[in-house]
Amino acid sequence: MMLLLLMSAVDGTSAQAPPPARVAVPAAPAIVAEVSGLVETARRRFEAGDAGGVLAFVSEQYRSGGFTKSTLRQQLLAMLGLYQELRARVRVDGVDVVDGATWLYTTGEITGRLPFLGWVSVLAWEREPEVVRREPGGWRLFGFQD
Repeated sequence: MMLLLLMSAVDGTSAQAPPPARVAVPAAPAIVAEVSGLVETARRRFEAGDAGGVLAFVSEQYRSGGFTKSTLRQQLLAMLGLYQELRARVRVDGVDVVDGATWLYTTGEITGRLPFLGWVSVLAWEREPEVVRREPGGWRLFGFQD
């Protein structure tokens, strides 16, 4: 903050206040149950090796961190092709409503079985957020639309 103030004093501009903090409100229990059901069904489809079943829970408009539904499809197919078997543990940490959008927070781990090596950790995460929205046919991962 001190550096920002010094820089603004040198170039003659005034320091701007940070944007207001977003307010997160816990989602209604019915929404939490619906979204948790989506996560569990997608997890089961993943373990079954059903790429189409997993991708059915991703919006066609998905965009987040440079990823689109197409890049997610490519990564999913690569994982399913590389590992003989995949397992996923996913826990829903919370579902909040932030500025009208529904945010899902999960913690989990994906492990995969490789020929000759056995089970290895593929991916792990803690309290990662993801925006979900209700579309025709149910809830879909929507991303942060960056």
